[in-house]
Amino acid sequence: MMEEATRGVGLSPAFQPIVSLTDEAIVGYEALARWPDLGEPGPLAVFAHARANGHLDELDRLCINASIDTALRNSLPNNTLLAVNCEPTSVYRTPDRLEALSQTKNRLQVMFEITERSLLVHPRALLQKVAALRADGFLIALDDVGAHPDSSALLDVISPDVMKLDLALVQSQPNFKQAQTISAVLAHHERTGAVILAEGIETDEHLEQALALGADLGQGRHFGWPAPLESDVAISPWTVWGETQRRVSQEPGSPFGLLGQHHRPKTARKKTVVAFSEHIESLAARAADPPIVLTALQQTRHLTPRTLARYRDLAARSPLVAVFGEQMFPEPAPGIRGVALRSDDPLGSEWTVVTLGPHTAAALIAREHPGNTPDTADRDRRFDFVMTYDRALVTAAARNLLSRIGPLPQT
Repeated sequence: MMEEATRGVGLSPAFQPIVSLTDEAIVGYEALARWPDLGEPGPLAVFAHARANGHLDELDRLCINASIDTALRNSLPNNTLLAVNCEPTSVYRTPDRLEALSQTKNRLQVMFEITERSLLVHPRALLQKVAALRADGFLIALDDVGAHPDSSALLDVISPDVMKLDLALVQSQPNFKQAQTISAVLAHHERTGAVILAEGIETDEHLEQALALGADLGQGRHFGWPAPLESDVAISPWTVWGETQRRVSQEPGSPFGLLGQHHRPKTARKKTVVAFSEHIESLAARAADPPIVLTALQQTRHLTPRTLARYRDLAARSPLVAVFGEQMFPEPAPGIRGVALRSDDPLGSEWTVVTLGPHTAAALIAREHPGNTPDTADRDRRFDFVMTYDRALVTAAARNLLSRIGPLPQT
């Protein structure tokens, strides 16, 4: 049965209404993979089976195409929101139905929901997928925000149009950890205007809580169960964005190359730069919401026992700690991702420390001063540097570094 399901046998999407919470009008649907003819195996189990047997990319494609096909056949009104789930690590290919979407008079407003499963297993693939979805004109939602710390830490990196609150945040009064997540969501909403969608609304109390959390959109059994589409349902098309779409691209080059004309570097000796880098690390260590921490150290030898101990402590609480350098080990210490740089990578001449999270954005971005020579004593080495709290620049630097991180090594 599982093997048949992963090949698309019996696949028949169900659709759950998404409503505007101000008037409870239906604005669209979330398409959910279902296999009624196979006895309704659980979607999580089917996708786990596909992942374990190398069929995840194909299953993802089959589910996406089936969802779009079914929606197009039902002649939904212009700009009807259609939310489609996709795996963060599956290979993205332009949907087979993109041409039909472009030509149909009833053009859908398609939104890809990136599930919270395995968000940081393969950062490079995640960034490539987000950039490709944007290039094809699709909306991006980050699913189940609050279910895992990875989703909160990556809000700026992914820059979703819609943040979907995990149902646990909606169906209970928040504890301290949940309040931290809600605070992160509200802060990102304030900075970017990203829409908040509350899942799991089943009662009037859940609806009250969703509104209290700032949600504009909602879904759950209070508004309708997942079911086949019906052609006679009234829909109020709703636009997530205005004239311009939020664009997210992979940042080329290196962090120092991103500084631009508004960030003039200063020059200092190594000891000063060390102090600044340790300050950035301390911000990550003290953050209430653990941020990601990314550090480029040029050479593996600069990852001293003292530095390694600091990063081991950071890795114990942060969703991702990665260290870059020539000949870097894949796992310098438990929980730390090591990224080996090529000899021609411009990052090899830079010293960068980035920490980015819901309430933390700071970076030291430095490059070897041209006056340094092989004979320069280590204590006299100078660096051109910028220390910045500019969230846009810190996010760009984080994307640049994340684009170098491949999949976790197979164990």
